[in-house]
Amino acid sequence: MLKKIVAISFLFIYLFPTTELSELLKMPLLIEHFIEHKEENKDITFWQFMHMHYSMDDVKDADYDKDMKLPFKSCTHSSSSVSNVYTPLTVTFFVPQPRVNCEDRNFASRDQFLQTSFLSNIWQPPRAC
Repeated sequence: MLKKIVAISFLFIYLFPTTELSELLKMPLLIEHFIEHKEENKDITFWQFMHMHYSMDDVKDADYDKDMKLPFKSCTHSSSSVSNVYTPLTVTFFVPQPRVNCEDRNFASRDQFLQTSFLSNIWQPPRAC
């Protein structure tokens, strides 16, 4: 249980500064601003409010400053990513190979292989018949 809490904590510690996830912390501002609009116009729905603030162009009206403080309205931080590349030292392994006596092996004779002149014909350009 503790490992899970620590893992989730590290995930949030990483995601908030490196992504736009920190914009979700502005959600109370969104609700507060919607309530202000609802007091001005009782017939406005939440979807009309969202359409007005996110789908239409930004109009510099009396509450423009509040509009720009809404989540995902302005880019308030720049995200940069840093990656460290660690190259391991070159390690060579020596694996001793057992000695093989060629006379003890039953190798295929040379006449079982195709002639190289035959194989070189494969790589020729196509010819018209």
